[in-house]
Amino acid sequence: MKYALISGGTRGIGLATAERFFQEGYLVRALYSSDEEDANRARRLLPHVNFMRADVSDEEAVKAALEDLPRIDALVANAGVSLFSQVQDTKWEDYRRVMDVNMGGVFLLCKHAVKKMLAQGGSIVTVSSVWGEKGGSCESVYSASKGAVIAFTKALAKELAPAHITVNCVAPGVVDTRMNARLTPEEKKALEEEIPLGRMGRCEEVASAVFFLANHPYITGQTLGVDGGFCL
Repeated sequence: MKYALISGGTRGIGLATAERFFQEGYLVRALYSSDEEDANRARRLLPHVNFMRADVSDEEAVKAALEDLPRIDALVANAGVSLFSQVQDTKWEDYRRVMDVNMGGVFLLCKHAVKKMLAQGGSIVTVSSVWGEKGGSCESVYSASKGAVIAFTKALAKELAPAHITVNCVAPGVVDTRMNARLTPEEKKALEEEIPLGRMGRCEEVASAVFFLANHPYITGQTLGVDGGFCL
């Protein structure tokens, strides 16, 4: 039996990814930070997935969430928070929260999951963003955190290759998730006009890319854009 650990797993891309791994025969543990309403909704949708509360920016919480797993075959470090703010208006505590979750959470999950992977190998998929590659106006801190995830992925892939652990990244473009709910219909339309495929992405499409990378034995250190051509 294969085990998958997915952070940010109660909605959006994380929930779709948990569903995909379960459908493919994995035992799935999905982590979430605090929203019990979302967690209960997710439990109703996917009753066979083990949803567990754990703040990925808290090392003790991460260690506790992994402790009883007999092995981890696939880690999907998906949890993230957004920040839309001009740099001069950004508070230090907001900067720290974005970096602690978006990059710090990836680091802590990888640090402790790898300890369980070293004996048998495995795969890690991190989740960045199109803004981690090209930067987003009024999202400088968020972009920086996601750019750090890409650099970390490349370096970790080199480090873990001798242990037969692959490390890859997906960089979603504009996906129809709650994180983009702040967009007005006019803003959504303007964004869609910038996307060559002419529409926002779906969570299931990103989940499919995650699953592909997690199960490919000869791809490592890569960042796969799932963005409808947005970065072209």
